[in-house]
Amino acid sequence: MPLIPTPHLLVDAAVVRRNLARLADYCTQHRIGLRPHTKTHKSQRLGSMQMELGAVGLTVAKVGEAETMADVCDDLLLAYPAVDPARCERLAELAEHVTVRVAIDSAFAINALGEAARSEATTLGILVDLDVGFGRTGVQTIEQSLEMAQLADQTDGLRLDGLFIYPGHIGSPPSEQIAALAAVSAKTGAAIELWKQHGLNTGIVSGGSTPTALQSHLVPQVTEIRPGTYIYNDLNTTYRGYCTLDDCAARIVCTVVSDAVPGKVVIDAGSKTLTSDRNAAGEQHGYGLVVEYPRAKIVRLSEEHGEIDIRDCDRPPVVGARVSVIPNHICPCVNLQDQVWWKDGEIVEAITVDARGMLT
Repeated sequence: MPLIPTPHLLVDAAVVRRNLARLADYCTQHRIGLRPHTKTHKSQRLGSMQMELGAVGLTVAKVGEAETMADVCDDLLLAYPAVDPARCERLAELAEHVTVRVAIDSAFAINALGEAARSEATTLGILVDLDVGFGRTGVQTIEQSLEMAQLADQTDGLRLDGLFIYPGHIGSPPSEQIAALAAVSAKTGAAIELWKQHGLNTGIVSGGSTPTALQSHLVPQVTEIRPGTYIYNDLNTTYRGYCTLDDCAARIVCTVVSDAVPGKVVIDAGSKTLTSDRNAAGEQHGYGLVVEYPRAKIVRLSEEHGEIDIRDCDRPPVVGARVSVIPNHICPCVNLQDQVWWKDGEIVEAITVDARGMLT
């Protein structure tokens, strides 16, 4: 393996393939469409791998990601409110070449997207975002979802395609998700029934997340799911019981640059590499797992410094040593990299993070 400068993000190809195959097989078994969220990897190559394994399409967060993934997929869902004219115009232009759907929760968004679509003489698919518990976006009641659906259905340039839900509030271990998913199913089912009474299309019910991915059949109304993190996994998905450390495909390789302060070493990966996202298991677990020194704890980050408490380590790392860190949250870590290093057996090559920094 070449000596790659640190810090860098190293991805184990075998683990990625295993993660992809596990969820693809689950979706096939339960007849659920898989529309992976590309915000985790932001890579055309990995998006292509997901499509080759039977994904029905890809999910994106921003228009830049959609424009990038349109080269490898012709069916895209923007799982983010598009309301500003520039964003809506770009989506309408993209719809000339691929199928574009957008999740919305306001009349403002419907009118803005409709105007853009008419201007470009294209059609945008609409999924109405219904809040099922996370409390971030989404109309609050099934009656409000009906109002949004009716407005979208009546707006020229738009096509009502169905419902959008996100069970992001469910962060318990899989064995403890049954009651929460039953509540999601009840609200989703009630909305679908109300829509059907008014003759509206509920053909697509898009849901899912990595934490609930392998329990998605407990919301039988869902026709497709949008997990993202599952392709790489991270410390948060591990600590919550959704995978094991062996399922974590991505690790930040760092160099120890200082041991001058007693009881501590410093690595060359700070908040500009690991991000400041905290651990799902609590602040006491720090900013990631140092794989070679599991009793060490990354206690503080500044921009370029990662401070590691090594007092519980029998043989702590020395200056110049390389260590690997499984980050708390892999998605923002990827967005901080121009490329990731893809390790496939003995072959290591750079893969461009094609949608890196595409936040509009």
